Amino acid sequence: MKKTVLLVLVGKRKEAAVKLQQVLTAWGCLIKTRLGLHTGVMENCSESGFLFLELFGSDKDDAELARKVAVIPGIESKLVVLEQEED
Repeated sequence: MKKTVLLVLVGKRKEAAVKLQQVLTAWGCLIKTRLGLHTGVMENCSESGFLFLELFGSDKDDAELARKVAVIPGIESKLVVLEQEED
């Protein structure tokens, strides 16, 4: 079994979120699961956030999405591939 996830830490969310959302929308067919977390609500909204993206594309496409996300200012990300041999 193989799982590929892209972990995304967003700083300065108000500035980075629009660019990040554009990339995620363009590459949306690769994203099987998306979980976004940030602290605060309404007028106390946080300037940082965290995204967990489970990817479902080819290794090449997953790596390209990760590259596009990583070049956005205010974003830190890591592509993680976990593999386990099936019995």
